[in-house]
Amino acid sequence: MLCSLLILSLAASKNKILLCQSEYLELTKALTSELNKFKYEPCRTNKKMMLEQIHHCRFVMKNNDLWYRYLEPIAYKKINAPLPIEWETEVFEKWEKPYKRVGAGFTLAELYLEEENFDPDVFLGLISESLDAVEVYESDSVVQLLQQPQNFYFANRLHLLNLAAIYTTGFECPDTSQILPEIYQMMQGTIGIYKSYNASYEDYPVSSEYLLLYEYASLHVANSRGNYRSFDHFTFIKNFINPLFRVNQEQITKYKFSSTSNNDYSLSNEAISIFDKQLYKGQEKRGVFKGLSDSSDLNRLILLGKQLFNDPILSVNNKRSCASCHKPSTCFSDQGKIASLRLDVESMLDRNTPSLVNVLHNHLLTLDGRHVDPLDQISEVVQNPLEMGLSEKQLYKKVTAIKFYKTELNELASKTFYKDVTVKHIYSALVAYYGSFDDSYSLFDNAMNKDTEIANDVKQGFNLFMSKAECGTCHFVPHFNGVKPPYINSEFEVIGVPMDSVYTELSEDKGRGKVHQVAEMINAFRTPTLRNCSCTDPYMHNGVFATLEEVLDFYNKGGGVGNGLRVPNQTLNSGELNLSEEEVTKVIAFVKSLDEEKVSNSEGVILPKANRKLSNRKTEY
Repeated sequence: MLCSLLILSLAASKNKILLCQSEYLELTKALTSELNKFKYEPCRTNKKMMLEQIHHCRFVMKNNDLWYRYLEPIAYKKINAPLPIEWETEVFEKWEKPYKRVGAGFTLAELYLEEENFDPDVFLGLISESLDAVEVYESDSVVQLLQQPQNFYFANRLHLLNLAAIYTTGFECPDTSQILPEIYQMMQGTIGIYKSYNASYEDYPVSSEYLLLYEYASLHVANSRGNYRSFDHFTFIKNFINPLFRVNQEQITKYKFSSTSNNDYSLSNEAISIFDKQLYKGQEKRGVFKGLSDSSDLNRLILLGKQLFNDPILSVNNKRSCASCHKPSTCFSDQGKIASLRLDVESMLDRNTPSLVNVLHNHLLTLDGRHVDPLDQISEVVQNPLEMGLSEKQLYKKVTAIKFYKTELNELASKTFYKDVTVKHIYSALVAYYGSFDDSYSLFDNAMNKDTEIANDVKQGFNLFMSKAECGTCHFVPHFNGVKPPYINSEFEVIGVPMDSVYTELSEDKGRGKVHQVAEMINAFRTPTLRNCSCTDPYMHNGVFATLEEVLDFYNKGGGVGNGLRVPNQTLNSGELNLSEEEVTKVIAFVKSLDEEKVSNSEGVILPKANRKLSNRKTEY
């Protein structure tokens, strides 16, 4: 909330604020004017003119993009949605069901121009929805938001995150020849926004350091406008966008701004790098032990979690522990196995065992997103007869029957709000343990954060990753998972994973479509992080690909559709990427640079003494 002094300052500077608002409204009216041109001949019948006008409208829109995307993100998807239908899965799904959102606007209109059965009325319908959306930005309730200077800094933060994560990838610009010219236009328009903002808020100005660096960033884009394939994404983010993010964050702190926008729900004001592991919060790492703050107590909790994680009493037969499938020595995955064995040791589980490292940087958990927090996920695993086979009542009784566990749980719980120990305390200790490895950094992170030298192949691989290889349109900076700015959602993609490596048929696993039964979600899976890929093979939900080379070959040919499978709702580009062997090698070099400091294994774990019945407990598989 703004302090009373700031409110007085706003009242006193009303005339100056109007400059900021008037320029915003002028740009919005210009967009309306350009959209209206689609109503008249020859823009109603000439496809070439339609395409040219779309590109022109995109340029006009981008002049005000900083404000539009932040102030009304729902309306923005009517102006420039990347997909015709999206089932929103923001963090708010923790309290409400997913909801259907129909897109419209420039990207979809441009793609529709290529359809064989083109219908001008359908095309104009997409444009008409954009016109309606622009009216939202002219409403008093939205325009008034420009009278609060903190909204500028939070909107600018989102702008910088998008420059790093999506704008340069072609995520919402289907014509690669237009990507850099469009970004340059946007950055020039943003410079105008900075100037009008500073004229309006002299007490909370954008620093001269920031403005100069942003000009240089714009020049970096200008120098590559003619050749998207040669654009240096690595330098753009490392030398310009990440330092700009730092300055913007420091100014948020300096001016003591706070946000009430849903856009900023999970973002941290303290992180000074886009590659800070605390940039956003996906899940609570301590569960019901959230109130613990003393470092010694936190260490006790993590150690407790480590012991429980490796203790087979969490299973019905006292032979299987969490570490049976999620091996700490291989980034908490089951490396080398298509899937882990079931509790009966006679058959395999349905899906490959994913790594638990960095999993808490997702808002929805498991590959189909059926869990909204890790405690629910663990609860299902414990009670699943194919995995651990215990009721929660049995689990609680077995764990608290061991004096050490009972004492630790009670003493640690006494220092939190939830003082009466339940199974959630046991689950929370497990999460605290594997979540403690989420703060590790990779060679690539260190190159972005600390000027650590990195091989040219890695830089070139990252540039390919963000452009020609199209990986960055699904695996977003900085965690290279399916969580994109403003980091409040988890993306699900249909890529057409086969049942076997020779593509005889599509995998039978419906993924997200089994949890959320709509056509768009059939065979959709949450986009996982690419961090630590070297120790999490085999790949995909069914472990169908043994190597990263096989994975790149799958993508290079266009996913399931490109490899001859019928996948009517595939969201992955089904065209060939035409990556050469050398380019594939470089992309893999980049992916391997995301390997983090090795996670400590389970050696040295001493399980506490138990009664005679459990005294010889030992993990056997």
